[in-house]
Amino acid sequence: MDLEMADKLADDKNSYNNLRTIVTLLPYLWPKNSLEIKYRIVIALTFLFAAKGVTVGIPFIYKLVIDTITQSLSALIVIPIGLIIAYGVARLLAQTFGELRDAIFAKVGQRAVRDAGFKTFRHLHKLSLRFHLDRQTGGLTRSVERGTKGISFLLNFMLFSIIPTLLEILMVCIIMGALFNIWFAIVTFVTIAGYIYWTLGVTEWRLKFRRKMNEMDNEASTKAIDSLLNYETVKYFNNEVHEGKRFDEALSSYEEAAVKSQVSLSTLNIGQGLIISSGITVLMIMAGFGVQDKTMTLGDFVLVNSYLIQLFIPLNFLGFVYREVKQSLIDMEDMFRLTGEKIEVRDIKNAEAFNFRGGKLKFSNVSFDYNENRRILDNVSFELPAGKTLAIVGPSGSGKSTIARLIYRFYDVTSGRIILDDQSIDEVTQDSLRQQIGIVPQDTVLFNDSIYYNIAYGRPDASPSEIEAAANLASIGEFISSLPDGYNTKVGERGLKLSGGEKQRIAIARTILKDPGILIFDEATSALDSRTEKEIQTAFSQVSENKTTIIIAHRLSTVVNADNIIVLNNGKLVESGSHEHLLQAHGLYENMWKRQLEKEEQED
Repeated sequence: MDLEMADKLADDKNSYNNLRTIVTLLPYLWPKNSLEIKYRIVIALTFLFAAKGVTVGIPFIYKLVIDTITQSLSALIVIPIGLIIAYGVARLLAQTFGELRDAIFAKVGQRAVRDAGFKTFRHLHKLSLRFHLDRQTGGLTRSVERGTKGISFLLNFMLFSIIPTLLEILMVCIIMGALFNIWFAIVTFVTIAGYIYWTLGVTEWRLKFRRKMNEMDNEASTKAIDSLLNYETVKYFNNEVHEGKRFDEALSSYEEAAVKSQVSLSTLNIGQGLIISSGITVLMIMAGFGVQDKTMTLGDFVLVNSYLIQLFIPLNFLGFVYREVKQSLIDMEDMFRLTGEKIEVRDIKNAEAFNFRGGKLKFSNVSFDYNENRRILDNVSFELPAGKTLAIVGPSGSGKSTIARLIYRFYDVTSGRIILDDQSIDEVTQDSLRQQIGIVPQDTVLFNDSIYYNIAYGRPDASPSEIEAAANLASIGEFISSLPDGYNTKVGERGLKLSGGEKQRIAIARTILKDPGILIFDEATSALDSRTEKEIQTAFSQVSENKTTIIIAHRLSTVVNADNIIVLNNGKLVESGSHEHLLQAHGLYENMWKRQLEKEEQED
């Protein structure tokens, strides 16, 4: 009893989710600000009803042809030829109306797919970094891809297959009852009702296998993408066999679910065939007796047969369409669930644009938690005058990079305030704030495109001369010119075709092109050799001249000239001052400095 109740609750939930998904789709199908789309829908529906009306009338014309031929062979030259021509014209009109319907509606369906995909994509960019760190990119992209395909399928087949087929079934039942007797209508209705009942019941049972297939497909895709993106790491540790095993495990689970899905599909198809065949057999026997008793003509017999054959094709197709519609609803539900994800970092109502006035920064008792059990920053306060340089140092995990993410508003602070040019950053628009901030991160990730595109990403509307000037300021222009394809050179996935120093210089060029008022260098040289580091540091000095600059560093030798240095430990600000002042304080900074000097001496 508990299992039955659980299944009923699950079915109710699925029905509710399906209804909610359809309601979510309606604004895309009937957009408020697009009269053209609305007109197209009305015209397409007009063609749909016209096509279906002609289709239902075709067997009746065929009946008249047969009756005329059997009644008087002498009339063959005049009347039947006219009916036959009418039959041909009717079939042509049915096809033409159907094609016109599809042509008119094509833009409606594609616009809905485009708008839904675009809205989901934009929403994913609005979600906080916390969401993206918790989710797997491969699974997200597959959800969006399947969801947009589901919209296209649902619109076309729901409107132009399921609804017209049900309309045709109703019309045929009425015609059967009116022309012959009520039993023809009853048998037709019972056959179709049984077919639909069987299809709905078995399809609902099958959906759990399709959901499992989706889940395993996402997992396999995610593991494959993750492994290929980390190709070098896999090679470093000789873990090709391990990665293959992980991928195969996901494929194995997918295989198991796919086999069960196919077996259940065969069960569904056999049942559908049995119901349809039984209904056709009974109706043909009834029609045969009618002809024998002379209550029906040979044309009536052909009419019944024609209607049944005409219904058989869409009914057989209806099973497939229903299964795919249910699957499309599941796929769309996954995609629309993404658009329903709460946006953690929002602009307040009537937020004003950030007014940059030099870049004076103040942290006032700032605390931040990723979750209740993990405090990253604890009551941190400091000030950075406009045009000056602040260095942030400390052990790994002390919260250094979190400060940069908070300034960018990738997260909102748990408590306290961040003030920039006397404006609280949570009271200005995120877009205007980020326009004035440039960052060169530790792990520079480039788009799998040309060097030109990656530099231009700092300001996409920049001219070629401005992009070349930015590359020269970052001391990367000469290197780019030496390449066979120059600025059109492809950098590969995540920029793997370039060295660490080359990627960092492109990141610097990109930031130069953006020309922000505030610069953040987040451990941007920690992975580079000493020579490259010094070259990059020189480029940093040129770029950050007279700009408010924050340097987050692991190597203390890169921050000795900073106007102020703050030292973090376990999320707390424990020391602050110039390089010389901190050494004289004999605290954590001095210990870190001595350890790094000893390490450098050992390396030398």
